[in-house]
Amino acid sequence: MKSKISVLILSYNEELHIERCINHIYPIVEEIFIIDSFSNDRTLEIAKKYDKVTVLQNKWENQYAKQFNWGLDNIKTDSDWILRLDADEYLLPELIEEIKERLDDIDETISGIVFKRRHYFLDKWMKRGIYPVKMIRLFRRNKGICEQRLMDEHIQLSEGDTMEFNHDFVDHNLNNISWFCQKHIGYAIREAADLLDIELGLTGEGESDSNKNIDDQAMKKRLIKHKYCKQPLFVRSFVYFIYRYFFKMGFLEGKEGFIWNFLQGWWYRTLVDVKIFEIKKECGTDKQKIKHYLSQIYKINI
Repeated sequence: MKSKISVLILSYNEELHIERCINHIYPIVEEIFIIDSFSNDRTLEIAKKYDKVTVLQNKWENQYAKQFNWGLDNIKTDSDWILRLDADEYLLPELIEEIKERLDDIDETISGIVFKRRHYFLDKWMKRGIYPVKMIRLFRRNKGICEQRLMDEHIQLSEGDTMEFNHDFVDHNLNNISWFCQKHIGYAIREAADLLDIELGLTGEGESDSNKNIDDQAMKKRLIKHKYCKQPLFVRSFVYFIYRYFFKMGFLEGKEGFIWNFLQGWWYRTLVDVKIFEIKKECGTDKQKIKHYLSQIYKINI
């Protein structure tokens, strides 16, 4: 029997991306569920043109995992598999064909399928620096959730193994650099809180990373992150940039590669450290003070 796929997409003001995302997946999925955070642009107008699309709306509470898992709990589907996509992502034709050819023959012990993500920046594929990023994006219904953390959330399986497909999906955001920088300013405080959680055990979630059933590359990166948070502030962001730009040959991607690695690999990581420096200057390493500060100043409750 042919395996059925439903896709779950979170959206807020995604009129630039939503049609591209839907068009690429439309031939291989049974249902498309859009969990919208009350968009006020043309996102819903565009999405509702498609017969397979169902829109559910839920208030955004500054946490991706909470919104995604709300979607899992509230969609009505009998599909065998759930595909997780962001609105600014899409599957390449080669991956679509691979899904068609291989999915029906997957062993029942496999609960999650890992795809490779290629990142486009300023309309150019960043082949060097961090590619390929591998992550579970297709998982059996009722066998996976999005892990509860402030940043770097991955699909966590309740049981079963993973396997990797050969082809890629694409992260290609069409907004301008100002939008990109503003988004990363928002990311920085959540990443700072995540690193402080790992370092100080604010919630205990960071300490339990080694026990989670996530894909291998995600686990490897998570363990590296635990080591990263023990390195000196500001030095570590510079070293990370050097690693990506020179050792991983990001410099071969030209001007776009420099801008990408500088902004996302050094400026952003330095901004995270600035936030940590600011918080520790105000609160020291007192866990309760830090949690109160995050709640009062940044509306992050952990």
